[in-house]
Amino acid sequence: MNITVRNLSMTYPTGKRALQDVSFEMQSPDLIGLLGPNGAGKSTLMKLLVAELLPTTGEIRLDDAPLIKNERRLKATLGYLPQSFGLYDELTVWQFLDYISALKGIKNSRAAIEEAILETNLVEQQKMRISTLSGGQRQRVGIAQALLGSPKLLILDEPTVGLDPEERVNFRNLFSKTAEDKIVLLSTHIIEDVQSVCNRLIVINQGKILFDGTPDALIRVAQGHVGVFEEQSGDRREQGFQVTARINTARGIACRIVAEMLPTFANPVEPTLEDAYIYLIEKGERLP
Repeated sequence: MNITVRNLSMTYPTGKRALQDVSFEMQSPDLIGLLGPNGAGKSTLMKLLVAELLPTTGEIRLDDAPLIKNERRLKATLGYLPQSFGLYDELTVWQFLDYISALKGIKNSRAAIEEAILETNLVEQQKMRISTLSGGQRQRVGIAQALLGSPKLLILDEPTVGLDPEERVNFRNLFSKTAEDKIVLLSTHIIEDVQSVCNRLIVINQGKILFDGTPDALIRVAQGHVGVFEEQSGDRREQGFQVTARINTARGIACRIVAEMLPTFANPVEPTLEDAYIYLIEKGERLP
């Protein structure tokens, strides 16, 4: 499967411009992390990719054919978890997944449901009404419905929200395994989720793509722009940098900072992916 996004822009009827001249390509297998602050345009982009919205300008092509003419084919190969996903509280987990299977036209629905329940660790909850589930369990049901039928394209918006650390690790491994022969687009605010499994990152802000490449390449961009210094009581140093962490030590507070030009009192350190992401957003310019 190949998906090409060309010069995509989206302006809502209110006048809000959500996306501006966005272009990129996805080809299976691929596990892509989509990063960006709130309001960056991530959810709008995903809605366009699943044909929930039509772009103002530009186009999306599925295997070199216009998406608008291949919507039925897209739906047949798509697994989608939006950020706000409605569940039918009166149904059991099994009943809900059976209903989604019917909507997707999955032929061997029983086997598909059993596999999704097993993958999302919902065996003990499969006969429970959705109204009785915890927030994390409901999120797992949302992931399970996206996985039904082994879709070739999996688009997940904040899939690990509400999950405990152990569950997040399990799902990161599941997404990584799923992407061995599929396209998986994972939108999240949790840097650990993309750092652990994604081979490619797309960073978007204010409707524009700022970076498209590997995590290692993004980290290299921040080399020389991350430092640490010890903040003493009453310290009033001139700013010009972004403090990303403050840690109490025996000598005072160790401050980790990101800056275009590090101050002389800061010692350069190796950037993390989170440091690089913050640096990129603060810089606000597209990187080559």
